[in-house]
Amino acid sequence: MNKLTLMAIFVTFNLMISGCLSSKIDQDDAENPSEYEWEDDGELVIVTYDVYGLTDEMLTQFETETGYEITLLKLDDAGSILDHLLQHKGLQVADLAIGLDNTYLQTAIDNNVLWEHFAELENISESVLEPYNGPLAAPFDHGYICLNYDSEIVDGENYTVPESLWDLTEDEWKGKIAIPSPETSSPGRAFMTATTDYFSNDQDNETEWTDWWSEMSSNEVIITTGWSEAYETRYTGGYGEWTDGYVGDAHIVLSYCHSPGVESWYNGNWTKSVALDIPGSSFHQVEYAAAIQGGNLDAASSFIEYLLSSEVNSKMPVENSMYSVLEGSDLPEENGYKFHSVVPQDPASISSTAIAENMETWLKQWNSAMVDG
Repeated sequence: MNKLTLMAIFVTFNLMISGCLSSKIDQDDAENPSEYEWEDDGELVIVTYDVYGLTDEMLTQFETETGYEITLLKLDDAGSILDHLLQHKGLQVADLAIGLDNTYLQTAIDNNVLWEHFAELENISESVLEPYNGPLAAPFDHGYICLNYDSEIVDGENYTVPESLWDLTEDEWKGKIAIPSPETSSPGRAFMTATTDYFSNDQDNETEWTDWWSEMSSNEVIITTGWSEAYETRYTGGYGEWTDGYVGDAHIVLSYCHSPGVESWYNGNWTKSVALDIPGSSFHQVEYAAAIQGGNLDAASSFIEYLLSSEVNSKMPVENSMYSVLEGSDLPEENGYKFHSVVPQDPASISSTAIAENMETWLKQWNSAMVDG
């Protein structure tokens, strides 16, 4: 959908808002009004990207149970959602954002574009609440981002299985690694963030994280616009070889540590993809649902509560190819889903606040490093 079409939808939606029953909720945050005021117009407008878990069946069930009518505004990715929130602050064109992750959420919070929801949430895993545990957003899925490799090619003979990120700068990997850009992809952004932590804790104190990216640029790393291009078009170890436009020139790709499990789940307990668990190089990504400032807080809170219900959230591994956030939940064992999925022993450790404070600088430094390389 192009920008003109989106703007037409936004304008039309604003014109449709009528003077319905107003609701209020007390608010103690000094940065927000002393009370929230919103119109419960019987609609729920969700700004999101192509979140697979938002199936027609689950959306229809919510509409039937609550009487709310749902409209989805689908953008490209998590970064597009943040841009939307910042660009339309105060315009009240949407009620709920689904898909911001912990590399974007704090920026949204700092820019005061979210409202505290009043959904009743229970049984959320403590590990999922570590990046953010507050009323401005609720986690709905999570997973670990890491490199994957094609085990039929990276077999220790044709290609050596890397043991460190520096190994990826060797000649044998020239032009054979695909990584989504941190400027346009949330997994790419998360991985870049992980490298800032990885190289601040490595044994070689004389090198910076940007030195590695410069070396990767010199080694002709394939930088893609998003995950789909990297995994489906470039990577030889996944299902991309059966999709249109397949190139297949990368034997290592940035994806999720449970991507091999997803491959196995859909492929009858078989996959040639393996997660590469290099200590310190993975990133724990948590995705959130958040009520948008000025939107229909009743509808947004109701949907957050629905999304976090056991009935809906327990299906995240199958419906959304991500982990559920519920305590005690896990991946299915059928078809090798859990068996082929890796939980990193030593993921990167960096706070959401530090990410928000440094991201703009990091992106500039990353750009410079790629040019220098």
